[in-house]
Amino acid sequence: MSETGGVREVKSAARTVELLELLAARGDRPARLQELADALEVPRSSMYALLQTLIGRGWVRTDVTGSLYGIGIHALLTGTSYLDSDPRVRIVRPYLDEASDALGETIHMGRLDGHDVAYLATRESHEYLRTISRVGRRLPAHMGALGKALLAERPDEELPEGPYEAATPNTLTSREALAADLGRVRERGHSVDREEGVPGIVGFGFALRYDSPAQDAISCSVPVARLTPERERRIIAVMREIRTKVEATVPAGGGAIHWR
Repeated sequence: MSETGGVREVKSAARTVELLELLAARGDRPARLQELADALEVPRSSMYALLQTLIGRGWVRTDVTGSLYGIGIHALLTGTSYLDSDPRVRIVRPYLDEASDALGETIHMGRLDGHDVAYLATRESHEYLRTISRVGRRLPAHMGALGKALLAERPDEELPEGPYEAATPNTLTSREALAADLGRVRERGHSVDREEGVPGIVGFGFALRYDSPAQDAISCSVPVARLTPERERRIIAVMREIRTKVEATVPAGGGAIHWR
């Protein structure tokens, strides 16, 4: 049994969290009882009892037949509370608005979570061309501009061994290719994602260095069809300016409690 801070893990609590994470990761694909029991390697009867407990408390929902299960509305309420209570997100949001007004493109704020990036805030493109990245979603850090900007703030030795998951033919799937790209990110001071996470979309990512190493980043996503060399230079200039403003506003350490 694993330990955290010298305290033994509570098995029932760990199983509950694992179940919620599994359901959340499935998105709009509800799961059947046996699927969940098999995935978490627990008896069917134990999984059924756990599901019924969580349904009663709003953390899991089921269909009218009682045979399909998905994440419940209380997960949304808890996630909203996380965003509302985070001072960094509150500080950065107005600057996302400023970048959106200046560029008319989709602007994101994300936070590194293990080997993934969680999207904390988004301002949609004025052209309303949707991408897949939205608040509350997680994407592997190696796939996009936000993640690569944050990975470049860390030594390459921390990169996991490949091969990595591919979202498009342009995704960097080897450790060597990703490390080489991160070297270029450090030279430029920002990351570039050329259709590596979403076909037809180019992203530019900028780490926010009020933490060391940076935990948060901002990015601008633009369709390839609208990206000219002049437009690219404009996006980079505006996003650099926004980063400078954010870092001048947020105190060192983010002005927040140092959660772990």
